[in-house]
Amino acid sequence: MNWILLVIAGLFEVGFATCLGKAKETSGMTSTLWMGGFFIALSISMALLYKASQTLPIGTAYAVWTGIGAVGTVLVGIFVFKEPATFWRLFFLFTLITSIVGLKFVSSH
Repeated sequence: MNWILLVIAGLFEVGFATCLGKAKETSGMTSTLWMGGFFIALSISMALLYKASQTLPIGTAYAVWTGIGAVGTVLVGIFVFKEPATFWRLFFLFTLITSIVGLKFVSSH
């Protein structure tokens, strides 16, 4: 169950990074709303990370959480913000995903 919470926490990390990017692109009330979304997603992500780390090793939980956030944010950057999808960028994204899966398999929980 805590692995599921950790994955959801990582997805909310993608959410707060996305809100931050959208807030940067806008101004006025729209930017303020995106920043509100940022703080809400940040709070949920941190609360779920805290809950998951109660039974999972903190080193593994934090690495998986940041990894999910990093992979998801890069994908949002490519698909939403039209950032480049170069060979090396995708190559290192794949190695990051492989490392996250590896940490899950070697974790004792």
